[in-house]
Amino acid sequence: DALTHAIEAYVSTAATPMTDACAEKAMEYINRYLRRSVACGAKDKEAREGMCYAQYLAGMAFNNASLGHVHAMAHQLGGFYDLPHGECNAILLPHVCEYNLIACRRRFGRVAKLLGERVDHLSASEASHRAIEAINILSRDVNIPEGLIALGKKYGKDVREEDIPTMTANAQKDACGLTNPRIMTDAAVAAIYKAAL
Repeated sequence: DALTHAIEAYVSTAATPMTDACAEKAMEYINRYLRRSVACGAKDKEAREGMCYAQYLAGMAFNNASLGHVHAMAHQLGGFYDLPHGECNAILLPHVCEYNLIACRRRFGRVAKLLGERVDHLSASEASHRAIEAINILSRDVNIPEGLIALGKKYGKDVREEDIPTMTANAQKDACGLTNPRIMTDAAVAAIYKAAL
């Protein structure tokens, strides 16, 4: 959830230099500390403290810049199936980011760098795609399920393709989508839900 807060605030149409600073530092700390926190958080107090700062900074970013369609769509999954919000975000994040790439390639290139990718020698397009790769690698490293069906099975829920039209309609009414960097059509939202299954 903290990573999604940071990235969505960073590419939000309401982003400012202040929210950028908070989001960038949050992403840097998440890259540095999240894996360690998951691996041995009970003993690694530095990693836990780093993640506390990361989530707080990401919170300051999104409370001022708002969010985007990852949250608009994740809210529906939580409401429909009672699935954990953070894991819903993590599964949807790379799909929505890939859709948004053409609206803010340079920003996503910066996201890639903050998540540890070497992008200085790459074009803006290549660097932006590295952000998606970095998000996917991080998700695998911290054991996020590969899709929404797998997430549902983890919690004894039946995520169904036939529910996508209802969730799409509701996601399009969610206020978080207003600051998404690229306009989302109903077809785009539905396609992302389907791709994330």
